[in-house]
Amino acid sequence: MSKFSVIFSIVNNGFAESAMDAAKKFGATGGTVLHARGTASKEAEKIYGITIEPDKEIVMILVNEECKKDILLGLYDEVGVGTPAQGIAFTLPVDDVIGIGS
Repeated sequence: MSKFSVIFSIVNNGFAESAMDAAKKFGATGGTVLHARGTASKEAEKIYGITIEPDKEIVMILVNEECKKDILLGLYDEVGVGTPAQGIAFTLPVDDVIGIGS
């Protein structure tokens, strides 16, 4: 089992700082923000009943396994789909890490 995971939080444009603030409350120490553009269709907007903002920000956060779940729940509460940020988050395991303490 990996000691680290990377959390990807995809939020509407302008909400990356809010996502990072939420993650820091639960143990994250920093992250990387990428600017992106979503490609959701108008059909998806009808299905989910929300307006999908195409301009996005992706926050990537490398975390220890111990705080991963708490950070995910914090992101859901503060920048999740039920908020103006309309964020989603998911994790991927990290096999190897260079440049930080192990």
